[in-house]
Amino acid sequence: MVVLNKIYTRTGDKGQTALGNGERVAKHSMRVTAYGTVDETNATVGLARLHASDKLSTRLAAIQNDLFDLGADLCRPDMENDATAEYPPLRLAASQVDRLEAEIDEMNALLTPLRSFILPGGSALAAHLHMCRTVSRRAERLAVELSELESVNPAAVKFLNRLSDWFFVASRIANNNGESDVLWVPGANR
Repeated sequence: MVVLNKIYTRTGDKGQTALGNGERVAKHSMRVTAYGTVDETNATVGLARLHASDKLSTRLAAIQNDLFDLGADLCRPDMENDATAEYPPLRLAASQVDRLEAEIDEMNALLTPLRSFILPGGSALAAHLHMCRTVSRRAERLAVELSELESVNPAAVKFLNRLSDWFFVASRIANNNGESDVLWVPGANR
């Protein structure tokens, strides 16, 4: 259980922070950058929830919880030592990826196929979901980059990949099931 009695500790005043295993690293390390961007994604989801219906808000709340799981996963290096760790690390599970895929399929069944790319926008909710999509794509790129340097749970990268797809499909749902999508018109302003 997490207990936060004091918010500031002064332990990061010299540019270092602690990972989930206690190791101290620079705040600009690739691992911290990756899970920090997952946290940023979570904040954008919180903004989107302000505009969401009950059903979509419930799904976004589940995603926010999953993003905390993902942050916990990414802040804990040394996956090869998980079995012998004093406190078993929380790792993202394939079932979390599967849930996103099932929800994407369910939402996508309500939509007509695209005949053009979509410009981010339409309803306020759709615009916020597009922001979620782009921030989660950045988190994915950083997690992939981290995985080239250090051990990363493959389910974490898959989750981020599906998550950006989820946000894209949900943005279309938020645009009156795609009817209010803002379509790109190539060369429209030449």
